[in-house]
Amino acid sequence: MEILLAGAGVLALCAAVLPNLLHERALSMPLVLLVGGLIFGLLPLGYPYGQGVLDPRSHVGAVEVITELGVLVSLVGAGLKSDRLIGWRSWNSTWRLLAITLPLSVGAVALLGWWALALSPAAALLLGAVLSPTDPVLASDVQVPAPHTDDGRGADNEIRFTLTSEAGLNDGLAMPFVLVALVLAGTASTSPVPWLLTEVVVPLAVAVLVGLACGRLLSWLMFRVRHERLRLGEYSDGLVVLAIAFLPFALCEWLGGIGFVAVFTTAATIRASERSHEYHGVLHEFGDQLERLFVALALLGLGVVLGDGLLADLRLVEILVAVVAVVVVRPLFGGLALLGGATTRPAATAIAFFGIRGIGSLYYLSYALGHGDFPMADTLWRVTALTIAVSVLVHGLLSGPVMRKLEKRGMQHPRV
Repeated sequence: MEILLAGAGVLALCAAVLPNLLHERALSMPLVLLVGGLIFGLLPLGYPYGQGVLDPRSHVGAVEVITELGVLVSLVGAGLKSDRLIGWRSWNSTWRLLAITLPLSVGAVALLGWWALALSPAAALLLGAVLSPTDPVLASDVQVPAPHTDDGRGADNEIRFTLTSEAGLNDGLAMPFVLVALVLAGTASTSPVPWLLTEVVVPLAVAVLVGLACGRLLSWLMFRVRHERLRLGEYSDGLVVLAIAFLPFALCEWLGGIGFVAVFTTAATIRASERSHEYHGVLHEFGDQLERLFVALALLGLGVVLGDGLLADLRLVEILVAVVAVVVVRPLFGGLALLGGATTRPAATAIAFFGIRGIGSLYYLSYALGHGDFPMADTLWRVTALTIAVSVLVHGLLSGPVMRKLEKRGMQHPRV
């Protein structure tokens, strides 16, 4: 118990100190945490990895719960920072990435898994689904900053807004592909009604409706209810972030919808209902602290298990697949999706490249392995963990300098 409490204290200190310490430096907080965990995992501390002390494969349920909570909190943050009215033109780059880049990335990584890794069709599709969503938790260097930050990094910044809104939505849109992988694995019932309707259209519609309803209700409680003691916006209490995360998710999942999409929609609806209120700053500050805590927990933990034996049977082909997923698949299909759009070429290149993988991938992998039986599960764990590590390394080193350079030259705005 004492060791766990000490570890929790170290996590809290890291989450509090590192963002300020690394501000405008080449190293990102996720990268420092990952390397720190890796070093710790390589230390000869005398406990056997093979007995499951730290092995995520032996604690799939715990990994699923922790990562799910992290994604939920981060989706609230992404939604509250999406300071544009929803529309086809204003969100055009986001819709392109969701409609084109996401499914093509799933297909390309699945093909790599089947051809290069000799995975079964179900496991290959699962790998594609797991590695397709970008991460709203680890992408702070390329996302929209806190509300009311007037420094050119807000809603008019096409790169930051697109990456923020994409990460907020594609975490939920990966779920249908995961469910299909479970069907192929023989662990979920099929339906005579077409899959597109039962697993995409209806759940997505439910999620949007639940998100809109919850967003309007919570907005009313925050800003418009007549009784001051009930008006949440009158208090500097950030705990409402948890209500925004949990209530729409639980209701949507109960109704058969995609809970992650409902959470993001709820937060975006709250933001759209009242943009100038200072309470948004309170919510952002509390949510940001929670996000940093989950980042510290996930990245330190990932680094430890990487150094402590998860990659013991790593093959060269698995390394190649992880690298290709980060530096080839996402940039290729991200750039393809943005062709002909309003985004300038430098901005489109940055958007296509900075598709950071992270906690969402761990959630979907643990969810699928907890609900189904997939062959070569160890390979799935290794490739997923290594892909996240490659993404944290590459994007962590490049995101800050590249974004500062583009913004200094005024290349982050869409074409007029």
